[in-house]
Amino acid sequence: MDCNDLFVPNYARTGAPVMDRGEGVYLFDTDGKKYLDCAAGVAVNALGYGNKALEETIEKQAKRIIHASNLYFNQPNIDLAKALIDSSFADKVFFCNSGAEANEAAIKFARKYGSGKNPSKTAILSFHGSFHGRTYAAMTATGQKSFHQGFAPLPQGFFYAPFNDIEATKSVLSGAEFAAIILEPIQAEGGICEVIPEFLQFLREYCDQNDVVLIFDEIQCGLGRSGKLWAYENYGIAPDMLTSAKPLGGGLPLGAVLTKEKFVQEIKAGDHGTTFGGNPVACALGNTTLSIINKKEFLDDIVQKGEYLEEKLFELQMKYSEVIAVFGCGLLMGIQLNFDPKPLVAKLRENGLLVAKADKNMIRFIPPLVITQAELDEALGIFVSTLNGLKS
Repeated sequence: MDCNDLFVPNYARTGAPVMDRGEGVYLFDTDGKKYLDCAAGVAVNALGYGNKALEETIEKQAKRIIHASNLYFNQPNIDLAKALIDSSFADKVFFCNSGAEANEAAIKFARKYGSGKNPSKTAILSFHGSFHGRTYAAMTATGQKSFHQGFAPLPQGFFYAPFNDIEATKSVLSGAEFAAIILEPIQAEGGICEVIPEFLQFLREYCDQNDVVLIFDEIQCGLGRSGKLWAYENYGIAPDMLTSAKPLGGGLPLGAVLTKEKFVQEIKAGDHGTTFGGNPVACALGNTTLSIINKKEFLDDIVQKGEYLEEKLFELQMKYSEVIAVFGCGLLMGIQLNFDPKPLVAKLRENGLLVAKADKNMIRFIPPLVITQAELDEALGIFVSTLNGLKS
């Protein structure tokens, strides 16, 4: 039987293997074939596969309580909220199940704050090339028209500006009363693109002067991926709200909004909620994951491996005309090619390497943060031999 017969066809899984187990940075399918995973479950599996600390955390917490209503607190929920606040700019935390849900919540919180000051203060600004999720508000905030096609009418009050363009952004900001500006410090799905410090400083000053909520979407670039615990630390500019997910739950669904207290003072009981947000097992995994990542030696190691990967990718750019440019930092790196990378991604999978595609003919290397230099060399070796094979 073709597995695709069972599912809604919203994923491009034609010819995809059936994954069975994982070990370290490797996945194994039901036929026993081994894959070096440089996609990390799309940046989720920061600690790789078969991590003993995560396995022990699941077992221990599952024996105590698997789910509790948000009408009550639970200890892992409390512990993770404290840890996130202590490790960031935030005063308050809201837990949900995914990055899209976190962005939905942040948008709602910002609009409630803005409209409480001025009923017309509801507009949301995001940027071309951004990706914020596939639920309606998050999809609408996504600055890529391809994600909007076929889903009209979209929610109103969303505006877009070119990323890193101060003058164009000023022009857009002059056209409405804004509640929030949302951006990824490092765009991922839309092509690996880092924010320019001057642009970020402009946004911070504008938000301060106009009482607008500055939201950083760190769903993919946060939690150590850049070499800092939070990507905003690379720029010395903190947001008012930050959304996090992907690796936060150690492989289970968990998202969060980190926020300054000022911007959620308008929120009352019943304004927002989620059945499973802050699940005890997911939050217990979050505590374990955060405790491992948020160590200087662990983060320093990411920086070193990121610099090594970047150096090797630049060498490929010098050697291969198919490689146009290299972008990114830490273990969030992109290779822009001069052709559609879909056939290459499929061939890499056949050859035992999993990578993620992005916009702008780009391949993303987003491996588990625990990958070794030797494993990076193995991945690059497969990439080069596969690229050579496509050329011949």
